[in-house]
Amino acid sequence: MPDFQKFTPLSTPELNAGQHHPPMLNRRFLLSHPAHFIALGAGSGLSRLAPGTAGTLWAWAVFLLLQIWLTPLQMGVLIAVSTLVGWWACTVTAQHMGVADPGAIVWDEVIAFWLVLWLVTPTTFWGQLGAFVLFRYFDAAKPGPVRWADSLFKGFGWRGGWGIIFDDLVAAFCTLLVIAIWRSL
Repeated sequence: MPDFQKFTPLSTPELNAGQHHPPMLNRRFLLSHPAHFIALGAGSGLSRLAPGTAGTLWAWAVFLLLQIWLTPLQMGVLIAVSTLVGWWACTVTAQHMGVADPGAIVWDEVIAFWLVLWLVTPTTFWGQLGAFVLFRYFDAAKPGPVRWADSLFKGFGWRGGWGIIFDDLVAAFCTLLVIAIWRSL
């Protein structure tokens, strides 16, 4: 496992004191460490406009491709493994960026939306679009339980890395709950 301390962060919390956004990111940072490539959603997190939405759209496209080759069980295993690998990648990348929960880290959206799509499949394009809209609402607006989950694990290290992922998993749960209620009507 890489040593966090040997990597020069793009910024430190002290340097970011007056900023309201993470430092500028580029392809060099993306490709400088495997954790960055994963956490930044293969570059989708570099979007200057709504990186969380860009990451979720990337997740949707990749899910549709993976669905061709993977069985539902294999997709479930991939999501579980991706969650553990993503925990590591989000932890390392946030530490290297010097920002506890940067918006450019989108792996949390990727695995959470994969989970939603995996559990609502089979569904139509419109069903997937509805899941996308609901998930983005819960992830961005952070109502009730998502806000609670977002505040639970803050900071750097493994706890902070889990915090990056946990609120998106709660947003996925809220999305699935709304879909389940809708389907039962």
